[in-house]
Amino acid sequence: MERVMLVVGLTGSIASGKSVVSKTLKELGLPIIDADLIARKMVKPGEVGYQEIVDHFGKGILNPDQTINRRRLAKIIFSASKERERLNFILHPRIVEESKRRMRDFKERGERIVILDAALLVEAGELSLADKLIVVTVSPKIQVKRLVQRDHLTEREAKKRIATQMSLSEKVKLADYVIDNSGPVRKTIKRTKGIYDQLCLTITDKEE
Repeated sequence: MERVMLVVGLTGSIASGKSVVSKTLKELGLPIIDADLIARKMVKPGEVGYQEIVDHFGKGILNPDQTINRRRLAKIIFSASKERERLNFILHPRIVEESKRRMRDFKERGERIVILDAALLVEAGELSLADKLIVVTVSPKIQVKRLVQRDHLTEREAKKRIATQMSLSEKVKLADYVIDNSGPVRKTIKRTKGIYDQLCLTITDKEE
């Protein structure tokens, strides 16, 4: 009988604290496919995605060393939906292709549970890639505060960026597991470990 591998989607919203959950799951021994890290690699000089982005958005988004200035690019895409859609058009198919390749590799290695960490998993219409979905939530007030502090934005800018993504309340409706990250980190870690235990039971049941 072929060994079962469970792909678990991990998503949330900007500044919801998804990275805490991802880090905890990694420390518990689960392999992570990080869509953001894949995207960062694809926009490095010499990559096909890099050239397409520079051709479209112009050399004004470049640092002196010719790397893409993520803050400048973010300012553009969060100010115009068409520009955001264009960036997604360039990167999204490549991110999906690379994610699928890594899933195949993990399956060949005999991994039982793999985490697909992707902020836009739901918005991009790629829920079918995952067997289960974890959604990390946070209260709106804390979310804005974290984003202001993290990205050095005004409150208005932070709210505008949050509004570009699907609301957390809508994502929760699609979730198999929900982690509220509004409180102390220790509570988030405890909840994450509880979900890990449930996932291990799920994969055991599938294999029996």
